[in-house]
Amino acid sequence: MIESSDTIPEVCPELGIEVPVSQIDRELRKLWEQDQARTNASLMNLVVYSEKPGALIENSQIIRELTRDHACRAILVGIDRNEPMPSLRAWITAHCHLSDGRKSVCCEQIAFHLTGRVTGRLRNTVFAHLNSDLPLVFWWQGELSEILTERLVSVMDRLIIDSSSWADPAVSFAMIEEASQSNPDLIIQDHAWTRSWQFRVGIASLFDDPAAQQALPEIDRVEIIYHPGHRNTALQMLAWLAVQAGWKDRPSTGEFAFESTGGAAISVALHEDPTAPPLSSVVIHARNATVRITQKTGASHVERQLEAGAYKASSLSPVDPTPPAALVAVQLARGGKNSLYQKILPRFRAMLKSEK
Repeated sequence: MIESSDTIPEVCPELGIEVPVSQIDRELRKLWEQDQARTNASLMNLVVYSEKPGALIENSQIIRELTRDHACRAILVGIDRNEPMPSLRAWITAHCHLSDGRKSVCCEQIAFHLTGRVTGRLRNTVFAHLNSDLPLVFWWQGELSEILTERLVSVMDRLIIDSSSWADPAVSFAMIEEASQSNPDLIIQDHAWTRSWQFRVGIASLFDDPAAQQALPEIDRVEIIYHPGHRNTALQMLAWLAVQAGWKDRPSTGEFAFESTGGAAISVALHEDPTAPPLSSVVIHARNATVRITQKTGASHVERQLEAGAYKASSLSPVDPTPPAALVAVQLARGGKNSLYQKILPRFRAMLKSEK
């Protein structure tokens, strides 16, 4: 027998009260009846799935912080794939926060720990405990697996991923495409994309300047510096530039190259910096102008600079968050259909395929 690498203690107060799966709903009602000053608040179902050892307890701590601003019914799922014997344990708790210093507003949390073959049991377990009146946000942590089935994806409203954590992003995006055939309205939110928000906002704002707009047809070079663990963020940034500017792909002896709408060649240089944040620098060169967005290691702000001859303009913006919990909080706060990401996704996936 293989020893489990994800043993949950017999008593685990970090996850709340352990209950039989068949009694979850009854025990939740009893939990609320114990304190009538509590108000149960929920705007969505948030499922957090992980196969990482120890993630169940870590995610319970994350949910405690997330529920300060995002009311939900949280369902945590931890899978131990090293333990072949099937088992299922469940815990319930409530994360409570004071509202206006008086009333305690609480969000329910149900945690499941499964071992053995779990595909069907996971789906049925999760489905049975969703609040059917609320949308489902599914946060998948780590590599995808065969558990991401079409039936599971069919009930999701949002799928939160981090493509930077995948060993083979091209294959993983193909898995999502196949699993989401029956759910064309699925909204995908990628941490790799969210990490570039301030860079994209900065570039867009600089190109609102007439001096930069005049230089747009004359762009001839793009340089991006990124952390080696966040190449997908760099490629998504590049895909966004190409899609928004209407650039066409051009054969190149280097990594990537484009052709502007006017037929001008645009070269690309991608550089890794292991000491850098996910994105460290995006520089767009034109004949008479340079747009530069930079974030120094450890800095609390992103620098925006435009130089066009003697004309110069600059500004600062906050840095994008990098911890997964902070990224999810940002994604939940922004909401929307994430249509721009869907727009650049085909171009980004084509870049991934060209690198294979």
